[in-house]
Amino acid sequence: MRALRFLSVTLVSIAAILAALVYALTWHPKPREAAAVSCPADTPRLQAGQTLKVMSWNIQYLAGKEYVFWYDLLDESGPDERPSSAAIARTLEDVVAIIRDEQPDIVLLQELHDGAKATDYQDQLALLQTQLGNLYPCSSQAFYWKAAWVPHPRIFGSVGMKLATLSRYEISSAERRQLPLIPADPVTQQFNLKRALLLSEMPVKGDKPLIAINTHLDAFAQGYDTMQKQVAMTRSLLDSLTQNGQSWVIGGDFNLLPPGQYDDLPEAQRAYFQPHSELASLWNRYPMIPSIRDGRGEHRQQWYTHYPNDPAVQGPDRTLDYLFYSPRLYLQGAYVRQHDTLSVSDHLPVLALFALPPALPQP
Repeated sequence: MRALRFLSVTLVSIAAILAALVYALTWHPKPREAAAVSCPADTPRLQAGQTLKVMSWNIQYLAGKEYVFWYDLLDESGPDERPSSAAIARTLEDVVAIIRDEQPDIVLLQELHDGAKATDYQDQLALLQTQLGNLYPCSSQAFYWKAAWVPHPRIFGSVGMKLATLSRYEISSAERRQLPLIPADPVTQQFNLKRALLLSEMPVKGDKPLIAINTHLDAFAQGYDTMQKQVAMTRSLLDSLTQNGQSWVIGGDFNLLPPGQYDDLPEAQRAYFQPHSELASLWNRYPMIPSIRDGRGEHRQQWYTHYPNDPAVQGPDRTLDYLFYSPRLYLQGAYVRQHDTLSVSDHLPVLALFALPPALPQP
């Protein structure tokens, strides 16, 4: 009996030590918390009625298009685990050149690494700011994957991935909101990605603040209702902002198809998606770029934003990246920059030009 008691105590102690180790290695964000903001006091503010150019781009942690990473194939058999340091440096220069050429006022970036073993522990936002800081004095950022060590055999090291918003105009505050997680056992879930919304509040002279929202929804949620829950939470936020009379724009990699594109994909590629996109909850309520007509129309290839690293896919073949915007904004033009971005990332940047609402009447 004494030996059995000793064994029980030992097992409980080992379990407690392992639980403490997992907790120490991983990251535990709150459902809502302040996000980091950097913005000089003399940064200009947006003005009511002005035009505003917005870019959203998943830059794939500056890896370029020379690789098939292990997770790029459904069976996780991709041969590559990381990009070379030279590839990262080249891609950084390409990303900087394209952003400088476009000169957007707000840049919503996804998949920036920070402290990840696979990219030499770089802070990629800091690398971009070194070359773009004169254009974008303000930024906000929020992690959605962070761990000191992940025991996956294709990782075996630290991870760090975040959303970043760059702005030519003042960002007064930012907030990270946790999105619903893919179900998993308690240990695995600690090491998994924790997708989020990054809200940046931008004061507007003559109007309520503009809320710029950056996100990257889940990509590997097959068999669960996670995507429906993430879209539902996003819609609830947009509904609340709209009811409050605020202008907003949200951009990012939604990992969901527009209507009509599911049937265009080869059978093997359809496994990532549902025949009826969960994104319908948003496009049925708010204007979307690309529009439903653009995404399913005769010239839909111009609006493709994803060029998978899967060798079976020979070019951009689907739209996964979008901008949705408040009915208070006036769309003046939009496009996907494809001609010189195919070798930069597996995603292509989507851009739009808006006019902010005119100044509110003075009381």
